[in-house]
Amino acid sequence: MRKGRHTDPDVREVKVTAGGVELGGSLGVPPGAHGLVIFAHGSGSSRFSPRNRAVARALREAGLGTLLFDLLSEEEEAQDAVTGDLRFDIAFLARRLAAVTEWAHAQPELASLRFGYFGSSTGAAAALVAAALHPDLIHAVVSRGGRPDLAGPVLSRVQAPTRLLVGGHDFGVLELNEDALARLEGLKDIKIIPGATHLFEEPGALEEVARLAAEWFVHYLGAARPEARA
Repeated sequence: MRKGRHTDPDVREVKVTAGGVELGGSLGVPPGAHGLVIFAHGSGSSRFSPRNRAVARALREAGLGTLLFDLLSEEEEAQDAVTGDLRFDIAFLARRLAAVTEWAHAQPELASLRFGYFGSSTGAAAALVAAALHPDLIHAVVSRGGRPDLAGPVLSRVQAPTRLLVGGHDFGVLELNEDALARLEGLKDIKIIPGATHLFEEPGALEEVARLAAEWFVHYLGAARPEARA
C-alpha cells in the first residue's frame, strides 16, 4: 500500500481510468489556470514523491494546474516489485501516460486547458514518447534529472518545446541529456543546475528546478489570469 498524503487544500484525490486500470491521482487546478502539467514519475516512485510534490506546488503558485498520478496500479506495482519488468518498459509507460492524457482531456473541467508533461528519471523518457504520440495535446515538456535518451529514435519526432533540467554533478546522466538534446529537433534547451546531483538535494537546487520548470510552462501553456489569482 502506498503511503503519503496531501496538505494542500487546493489538491484533491481523483481516480484516473487508463488502459483498463484505475490509478490514484492528485489534481490541483488554481482559479483561472490556462495550463495543466501532468507528472510522470521515475521508477519506484509514486504520486507522493516529495520532490515532484514540491515542484507541483510551485507550479500551482505560478497559476498552473497539476496532475500527479501513479503510473502503475497497485497490482502492477506488486508485480513490478518482484520482476522489475515494468519500471523500465518505456513503451508501456508512455502508453499509460498517453491514456491518462486522454482521460484528462475528456474531463469537462480540464478539456480547455493546454497540457504539458513534467517527467523525472525514466518518466522523462515516457513523457517524450507520449508527447510524440499526442502532438495535438502536449504543448511543452520538462525533464528533471531524466533519462530522455531512453526515448531512443522517438526523440526526433517530439514536437513539443522541451527543456532538460540536470544537475551539474549528475555525472553520466548529464552527458546522456546533452546527447539527447542534440537529437531533439524541435524547440529545446538544457539548463544545468551547478553543484546539483541526481536528486537535487543540495540547498536551493530543487527550488531552481521549480523556477525553471514554471518559467517554461507559463511561457508555452499560459499563466493564470492575474485577477483569478488575486
